[in-house]
Amino acid sequence: MADKDVLGRAGEDRAARYFEQQGFTVLDRNWRCREGELDLVVADRAAVVVVEVKTRRGEGFGHPFEAIDARKRVRLWRLAIAWVGAHRDLAQGRRLRIDAIGLTGTEPATARLEHLVDVEVP
Repeated sequence: MADKDVLGRAGEDRAARYFEQQGFTVLDRNWRCREGELDLVVADRAAVVVVEVKTRRGEGFGHPFEAIDARKRVRLWRLAIAWVGAHRDLAQGRRLRIDAIGLTGTEPATARLEHLVDVEVP
C-alpha cells in the first residue's frame, strides 16, 4: 500500500471516530458502485450523511476542501442517491446530506480536523 493510501485510510479512520463521538453511527466505509466510491456514510436520527474525507500532510497543494470542486460535488450527490437506492431501509425517514472532513498534518491522529456540514451541490 502506498504512503498516500495509508494516509488516506488513517484519515478515514479518524473521521469515523470523530462522527461516532458526535453520536453518529457508521453505516458504510469505502462503499463502491459502478459510478465510484464513497469514503464514509454515517447517520443519526435525523440524517444520513455521506462524508468525503480529504487528508493532506500540509497545504502546499491547497486546502483539503479545494479538492472538492463542483464536478466532485455533483458526483458525490449521484453516489449518495445510489447509496440510498441500495439501502432504502437505512435511509427511510432521514434527510440526506453531504459533509466533508479535511485533515491537515503529518499524522492523521493529531492533524487539524475541519468539518464542513452540508456541502452545497451546484
